[in-house]
Parts: sequence; structure tokens; C-alpha cells
Amino acid sequence: MFTGIITAIGTITEARPLGSGAQFGLRLAIDTPARYLEGTTLGDSIALNGACMTVTGLDGPRDRFEVDVSAESLARTVGLGQPGRVNLELALRLGDRLGGHLVSGHVDGVGSVSHIAAVGESTELRLHCPSELAPLIAVKGSLVVNGVSLTINTVADISGGCIASINLIPHTLTHTTLGELRSGSLVNLEVDLIARYIARQLQAAKA
Repeated sequence: MFTGIITAIGTITEARPLGSGAQFGLRLAIDTPARYLEGTTLGDSIALNGACMTVTGLDGPRDRFEVDVSAESLARTVGLGQPGRVNLELALRLGDRLGGHLVSGHVDGVGSVSHIAAVGESTELRLHCPSELAPLIAVKGSLVVNGVSLTINTVADISGGCIASINLIPHTLTHTTLGELRSGSLVNLEVDLIARYIARQLQAAKA
């Protein structure tokens, strides 16, 4: 489990195919800030842009770790298939402060930025969320965007989904990769865990 509070920005420096063919995934090497991996061991979980991955390789002196990303994960996420900066969060430990909300690290879908612009000291981010996620997105609810726990200000239903408006404070833009988003950028989305279970219960009851 995670909280959606980003603890560092890492950089994917290598993306090596695990085999030849579309059915194979990639082995990623991620560089991190100095001493970020202290206490991390093989098999631990780290979220990359909101996607929970298992540490399969560690190079402590170089502050680098590796993960294997399956073809299925690559098909259902964005930002993990090539070198670039990614938001990082270490897995939650019992007793840790829950500053965001409970996050599973399982990406539910991919959204796109329909608008991003400064409003006063902050930035308004509008996301086009796909139709399968739209019923699970609510005003003042939580939404994970590239691993960041954010609060939704407004929701407008449209054909093919909804537009969720979110306010980004300067601290968030500085300490995550969300400051790099532009209109048309694709992002990983995870809806609120409780909303997901309620929707499933309602679906089963109706069936």
C-alpha cells in the first residue's frame, strides 16, 4: 500500500527488453537521489508514477534499482516504457503517517490533460478521465495522478467520460513531475479504493 505522497523523483536511465516480441516486457533501471534506497531490499515494492513495482535489482553505491515491467503493465500505463523522470514512493509501513489516502499502486486507467494553466499562485489541472472511471470520480474525493494523491474540485460529465478539475499548489509542482505536464499529456490514474469496492458491490447486487 501507498499514500500518494511522493517521496522522490527518480530517472529511468535504461529500458531493456526482456525478450523479443510484443509479449515480453522491459527491465527498467531507475536512478534515485542519494541514500533514497537505504533500507530497501530485493522484493520490496516501490511505486513508479503510481504503478506498484517489485525491486528485482539493487545497486546501493550508485543509488539505483531495477524492476521488471510486464507487457500487460506497459499496455495499461504510461511513462514506463522509455527513459525519463518518474515519481517515486516507497511502500507504506505500519505506523507511517498517512498524509494522502490509501493507494494500492494499481493503475485503473489512463487519462489525458485537457487544460493546465496558472490561476493565482496555483495551477488548475483538468483531466479527461475515461468512461469506465467516470462514475468513481467525485467532488472532494481523491484521485491518484501519476502516483500523486490529489483532491478533486469539480467533475463535469461529458461524452466518453468526465473532466475532473484539480488545484495544484506550487509545492506539488516542485516536488513531483506534474509540473512537466502539458495539454495532451497522458497520465496514470487510480480511483479511490473505497469507491472501487462500492461500485463492485452495487454491480454484483444488480446482477
